[in-house]
Amino acid sequence: MNPKSPKLDPTLCRKRQEALRQLLSKKKLDAALLTNRNYVHALTRYWHEQSLTEVAALITREGATILFAPGEDLGAPAIENHVSYDPQELCTLVENIPGRLADAIRPTLKSFDRIGVSGELLPGLVDAANWIDITSEYQLIRRSKEADEIEMLRFAIRATEATYKEARRILKPGLSELTLFGAMHAAAGEALGEPLSGWGNDFRSGEPGGFPRNRSAEAGELAVLDIGVGYRGYRSDLCRSFAVDGQPTEAQQKVHARLAEMHTQFEQYLRPGLSCKTLFEEVHAKLEGWNAYSFFHHLGHGIGLDAHEYPHLNPHWDDTLQAGDVVAVEPGLYGEELKAGIRLEQNYLITESGCERLSQYPLDL
Repeated sequence: MNPKSPKLDPTLCRKRQEALRQLLSKKKLDAALLTNRNYVHALTRYWHEQSLTEVAALITREGATILFAPGEDLGAPAIENHVSYDPQELCTLVENIPGRLADAIRPTLKSFDRIGVSGELLPGLVDAANWIDITSEYQLIRRSKEADEIEMLRFAIRATEATYKEARRILKPGLSELTLFGAMHAAAGEALGEPLSGWGNDFRSGEPGGFPRNRSAEAGELAVLDIGVGYRGYRSDLCRSFAVDGQPTEAQQKVHARLAEMHTQFEQYLRPGLSCKTLFEEVHAKLEGWNAYSFFHHLGHGIGLDAHEYPHLNPHWDDTLQAGDVVAVEPGLYGEELKAGIRLEQNYLITESGCERLSQYPLDL
């Protein structure tokens, strides 16, 4: 672990638990069961680093938080009780680990009827209670990030920027996308000082995005690198576009200047109360068809414990920016002449008076 790595504040973990309990009261639920290790960490500060096994937290409306995880003395500072289970026999993982976890949870559920669940429900618990999906509601109540969460995201963003430093160092014609992928992943791990909890998204040259191929980058192409680094569940989302040969064409430079100017405007424009739908429509009108290029995707989204969170900078939702939102804003322009396009993404914290840009790596081609 990097000695400068931030940690969640147990007091703020408790505050997040109370926000969830308010939701339980509003929906007349007895408890909420969360099986996503990212969510468990945000609520308890216990980070379950072994992704091969399962973990869960039960947040009861009356005030108890129960952690279900393998092992003893886990050091979780924001729980009332810990129930262990064994996912292995003599270090061999059992065939049905979720079933083992469900067996550990089931006795606790006997006193509850209506239980909220966010995400996948563990097999073996379907008949244990009356389950109510709270996925969207839970994401809404955690969209405004606490101070400790913002520091986690800053750290993930710094690690993402380390991947761009490495990409710029090694990117050249003939470099395999898979080699670039591996080198960027290694740079992120070194920056974090531990394994990544999440990794993606786009690593291709000559295309707007996609996972890496066994293909070499070519001169004249742009590498559209849209990278999400996960640090203990908190995930950045940052895109840069680089000229493979370091010599962007005139057309590529013009598009880059257009998109960079958009971000200059965002820093003056993003604020609480701004309609995300209106923002998308205004930006789309300025970009779609500009010099016959295309802007075919969303303008951005919130980031945090999921790759895409509230608010949505997308006309299919009608969200409004709030103080505490952390948003990834990613205008882009694409066309065959550009081989294949440019997307520039920055991460912004929405403050009471405007916004703060959290990402610092240069936008240069």
